[in-house]
Amino acid sequence: MTTLSTMDTLISTLTLEPIEVNLFRGLSPPEERTRIFGGQVVAQALIAAYKTVGGHVCHSLQSYFIRPGDPTLPVLYQVERSRDGKSFATRRVLAIQKGEQIFNMACSFQVPEEGYEHQSEMPAPAFSPEQMGEFIEAWMKTAPEQATRWLRDSPIEMRAIDPVDVMKPVAKPPHQMVWLRARADVGDDIAMNQALLAYSSDYSLLGTAMRPHGVSWQSGVQTASLDHILWFHRPTNFSNWHLYVQDSPSASGARGFNRGAIYRSDGTLVASAAQEGLIRRRD
Repeated sequence: MTTLSTMDTLISTLTLEPIEVNLFRGLSPPEERTRIFGGQVVAQALIAAYKTVGGHVCHSLQSYFIRPGDPTLPVLYQVERSRDGKSFATRRVLAIQKGEQIFNMACSFQVPEEGYEHQSEMPAPAFSPEQMGEFIEAWMKTAPEQATRWLRDSPIEMRAIDPVDVMKPVAKPPHQMVWLRARADVGDDIAMNQALLAYSSDYSLLGTAMRPHGVSWQSGVQTASLDHILWFHRPTNFSNWHLYVQDSPSASGARGFNRGAIYRSDGTLVASAAQEGLIRRRD
């Protein structure tokens, strides 16, 4: 029996089964999770919406996590065709388990066209992904398996600059940079590359708000993504290295607000992200 790589498993997870017009079914991979990873639901919902549009390309999505998803059960994605215009198309996607919404998303698509262009400049990272790879390889030789398993098993390769030790966190400034890429090339398909980017964008963003408080998801803090917003500025091949620049300007009311900018290694800004998440102290 052939064992799929983690990347093949992710691509299979994002390949939804059509059930009826505007209705699709998604599965979760066999992982040690008590709830479905939020980035997976965002990515699957985006793929479901893409299956109902023609030559339009997603430029923004806004989503809300309503209930924890059960990874042992399928998720039904119901797409509502809100509008089909000459330039823009709008979709609403409901993710359903046990007859209840666990997630919903509104997303907008546009026919590609030329226009004015400008972008913010990519900050200069302290280390390249190659340098970070050497540091991580040395660290993983002595770090506990519990802290390194997600790095080994993830279909997304991540190399954080100035990372937090989730087992023994200390306070750090509320910003971070992470190099990331998919472990395999899926070609130039815009929908799949956007889905991989959406999947990856949920990995580290919420942790940015925990950095100044010296806590982590492994240190007695209840965490959950509440919403997730993405703007896709330019197409990209996500198998190449990208720099995820993140900051958290505010935390209050047991919620942390986070922002992110995703650049190709050549400095091109391809996407922006925003997220508010639960960071509740457990006494």
